[in-house]
Amino acid sequence: MKEKIDKPVFHIVGEAADRLGRECYVVGGYVRDLMLGRDSKDIDFVTVGSGIEVAREVSRTMHAHLAVYRNFGTAQVKKGSMELEFVGARRESYNRNSRKPIVEDGTLDDDLARRDFTINAMALCVNSERFGELVDRYNGVSDLHDGLIRTPLDPDVTFSDDPLRMMRAIRFATQLQFTIVKDTLDAITRNAHRIGIISRERIYDELTKIMKSPKPSIGWELLLKTGLLKLIFPEMAALRGVEVVNGVGHKDNFYHTVSVVDNVARRTDSLWLRWAALFHDIGKPVTKRFDKSLGWTFHGHNAVGARMIPRIFRRMKFPMNEHMKYVQKLVELHMRPIALVEDEVTDSAVRRMLFEAGDDVDDLMTLCAADITSKNREKVERFQANYELVKQKMVELEERDRIRNFQPPVNGIEIMETFGLGECHQVGIIKERIKNAILDGDIPNEHDAAREFMLSFAEAELALKPVKD
Repeated sequence: MKEKIDKPVFHIVGEAADRLGRECYVVGGYVRDLMLGRDSKDIDFVTVGSGIEVAREVSRTMHAHLAVYRNFGTAQVKKGSMELEFVGARRESYNRNSRKPIVEDGTLDDDLARRDFTINAMALCVNSERFGELVDRYNGVSDLHDGLIRTPLDPDVTFSDDPLRMMRAIRFATQLQFTIVKDTLDAITRNAHRIGIISRERIYDELTKIMKSPKPSIGWELLLKTGLLKLIFPEMAALRGVEVVNGVGHKDNFYHTVSVVDNVARRTDSLWLRWAALFHDIGKPVTKRFDKSLGWTFHGHNAVGARMIPRIFRRMKFPMNEHMKYVQKLVELHMRPIALVEDEVTDSAVRRMLFEAGDDVDDLMTLCAADITSKNREKVERFQANYELVKQKMVELEERDRIRNFQPPVNGIEIMETFGLGECHQVGIIKERIKNAILDGDIPNEHDAAREFMLSFAEAELALKPVKD
């Protein structure tokens, strides 16, 4: 392992530790990622004895910024984009109602034993005499090779002490596409109720990392299997299951949803488009009905789902900003391209979709494509052919009519001045009719045509005549 850390920074830290007579090790995620060939920005060091003293010596040698956090016994050395974290080896004990440990000085073995998973419980020595020596008490190398997630000690104790580790286990399994070993997975199921002491912000952080993974469905299926999902996101858990009436069933909307998320993840790194995919059918359990002639229906689930978004975001401590509005908008509109695909693709319908989706129309179309998951090959091929037709019409109409984010070419001020009106309901009626005339293709998106239409409509429908022409 010596060659993997044969870089100046590790020699500088090791020599600083030597001068102070301290054992010093690179630990945790950096060692794991080093072995996996993954990039890792932050480097964590554990020293036997004061980590702050070693950090201070390193900062002097490197002429780098030092930040000391005495309450936590930690220090950070920062130079440019490089961040080095230092802490003394410690052992921990926990109060049942808190994930904040009682910390005492300990040995390297104590420190490795307190870590969450075997793949994060390895250390590389940076002292000169043992430079690059690997300490692997819990067979982390073997588990990395086999793609396994397991705890160094009793998983029930590990997860009960710090329930966030259950989320971390699922997150690592998703990011690395590793398998959580049976006794560790069973312990998550047994201790799922303990997630209640974890803040929503921490849970949101872990869910975000799951969503950024190449195949997010791994994490969501594990959350469902362990019982965590119904505790942290009951609306998502409610999608699971198939009801059958008179021999007629519907698809399992949970597995459909996570399949759509994976489809989006294959197409884009956009985090919030992935969240929109996860939420797109969230209104289905509320709107599910069985009709003798139609079978299972979910009428209006897009509108119901859109109304659910702010409440879910607020409860789960998601950001209540433009990201929430973006997700809400795509949930509301996600059926629009599907309706175009299923029916005849008219210019008017495409114009309206372009207008309502605005700059997000391309993301909406990506979501639409990802939502085509039927097992009926003929149906999928038909949908995909019509989907391509919709895309083609979008390009043609956008080039010709400039509909995306358009404002009617006759604005409210011109309407008021033309008819001698103040702010009133009639102005809104005229603006709406001009907009609809353009979207329906009755008139082009041009000022003169819109003004002519305005004059004609206002006189015929509202008995208004211009005060000046």
